[in-house]
Amino acid sequence: MSPPPLSTRQRLGRTAAIGALLAAAAGGLLYLSDRLGPARQARQFIDTLEASGARHAGYRRAHSHGVCVAGWFEPKPALAQLSRAAMFTQTRIPAQGRLSIGGGGPEAAEAAARVRSLALQLTGEDGQQWRLAMNSFPFFAMPSAEAFLEQVRAQTPDPATGKPDPAAIAALQARYPSARAFAQWARTAPWTDSWANTGYNGIHTFYFVDADGQRTPLRWSFVPLAEAQSMSEQQRQQAPANYLSTELAGRLAQGPVGWTLQLQLAEPGDVLEDPSIAWPQERRTVDAGTLWIDAMQPQQGGYCDGVNFDPTVVPDGIAISADPILAARSAVYAQSWNRRLQEQRQAAEATP
Repeated sequence: MSPPPLSTRQRLGRTAAIGALLAAAAGGLLYLSDRLGPARQARQFIDTLEASGARHAGYRRAHSHGVCVAGWFEPKPALAQLSRAAMFTQTRIPAQGRLSIGGGGPEAAEAAARVRSLALQLTGEDGQQWRLAMNSFPFFAMPSAEAFLEQVRAQTPDPATGKPDPAAIAALQARYPSARAFAQWARTAPWTDSWANTGYNGIHTFYFVDADGQRTPLRWSFVPLAEAQSMSEQQRQQAPANYLSTELAGRLAQGPVGWTLQLQLAEPGDVLEDPSIAWPQERRTVDAGTLWIDAMQPQQGGYCDGVNFDPTVVPDGIAISADPILAARSAVYAQSWNRRLQEQRQAAEATP
């Protein structure tokens, strides 16, 4: 007989303890890896981010404001047909994650953030994990890691004005059509009034590998089940600083909130390794399961605080592509996580 399911409180408590232990161990490994090479290449990204004011001791360097969430994922049979990952044969897969906003510091006003994000960690019964790091934008602003670094530098505030140089931003957009397209999205896309009715996109290409070794290139999105409601600029300006957190807590008091995992399948000719190029909307899609969130907690001291949501952590049955931005994100996340854990350890040691 299967053991009774854990309560939400038990799930959060147990995984928080495990996460803390893993974080401590991994922090030491990352400290060593920083001297061996991979993290060295990411250091300039984090140094540039910190120069823009993104250094908040003990917090993530990007998307530093957020909340931990917990729930489960229910895969559909179509998922097991595309991928041999053992977790996709389960009825439910435990999910831990984080909802956050882009930019700003840990005290940033939630409703004012243009970008929202959803990070997840799905853990199968065999112990393998699938980590996902998704955003509300439909494509990336930059086509390469080098261009990404250009963007970060261009967005660094001028000490004289406290704002980025408009000429540098204009020059960046002149060089990269994707940057202009992203700016257009930011100006015109609706501002939904909840984390729960926002869609989140993976933007990178991955391969699902079936039992016969057949590789299917695809991208994924989490499409909200909740009806979208837009906020006006006035509503955003007047909203309390923790508006999204309060709104989500109210929803969860009424029951779980959900998203459909939608897989977009590539066709010949689609660009696989450039996340700044969105695939045509008419590409075939597969509804592959449902994510349910039924609990949340503050990120500081919560389970998600000790997790590096590296999107290249995948189970057997999923393979990463050669997308250079994907590789860069992995290295930058590790560098950010390493610094954050060292700061948290130093703060703990300084506490009487």
